[in-house]
Amino acid sequence: MKILGIQGSPRLNGNTNILLDTFLKESIDMGAQVEKIEVAKVNIKPCMECGNCDKKGYCILDDDMQDVYPKIFAADLIILATPMFFYGPTAQVKALIDRSQALWTRKYVKGLEDPGRNHRKGIFIGVGATKGKNLFDGSKLIAKYFFDACGTRYLDEICVRKVEKAGEIKNFPSILEDVKNKAKEICERFINRKKIVFVCRENSCRSQMAWAFFKKYYGDQYDVRSAGSNPLDEINPNMVQAMEEVGIDMAYIKPTSLESLIAEFIPDYIVTMGCEQECPFIPGSKRIDWDIEDPAGKDMDFMRKTRDKILESVKVLSQELTEQG
Repeated sequence: MKILGIQGSPRLNGNTNILLDTFLKESIDMGAQVEKIEVAKVNIKPCMECGNCDKKGYCILDDDMQDVYPKIFAADLIILATPMFFYGPTAQVKALIDRSQALWTRKYVKGLEDPGRNHRKGIFIGVGATKGKNLFDGSKLIAKYFFDACGTRYLDEICVRKVEKAGEIKNFPSILEDVKNKAKEICERFINRKKIVFVCRENSCRSQMAWAFFKKYYGDQYDVRSAGSNPLDEINPNMVQAMEEVGIDMAYIKPTSLESLIAEFIPDYIVTMGCEQECPFIPGSKRIDWDIEDPAGKDMDFMRKTRDKILESVKVLSQELTEQG
């Protein structure tokens, strides 16, 4: 399970951060992998409304947001945490939210869905100094639209009123305990899934397609990853095009090293695309070998045939694993 925490407060040791860290620490103890973005520490420019994402499906602003998009695609759970500034989220986190317009466009203009959209969940954490009845209404609505743009279903919320001074939340141990319990409850839905990793040499094509199909159709049942023994810097653009033709968005996917993956993720199953090299051995993992020819360097027609063969192999694998129980 991968969790992305977005910490929207410019006060890095404040109450919002304490609540988010409490959730993330409990999740780590449950076995989740977590990453936190401190928006006050990164360079995310506000949306310029240039229209490029509507035309091309990409944001042209070259800043740290380009690193955020792949992290959103990789997450099973996204936590958006922010204090209330004038009954809304902070300007720092709002800039990140506005820049998710590029993801909204890929879904609703380009008709593409990232592989995790069917299963990704979102939680909103809000902290406010006042006790106003409508204190969180606007921010929750913004969070819901942000999650929708990110292919994320709004699952739950943690909203705390009448807390202002830095660290004051520590005076309310019952709230911190509630956050821990919420983390346990949510993580239990993800942690017990069987783990699968699809592997090829470069992790730029075959294993990425297998991962995408399996995550899209069976991501609620399995924790799915992909990796390569000698990964490239970027994925194969022909593969991206072939997957877009069947409505799957691979634009923000990055190759991953198998060595770095297994340092924190031990799969129940490792599926190789074809042993044109020495196949990896991971103790405790059952290996399944597919004979899928590498389409790198070949034409688009061959790439499409490879894509379709991988999809059929994914369906067969799912059936076999279901029968095995």
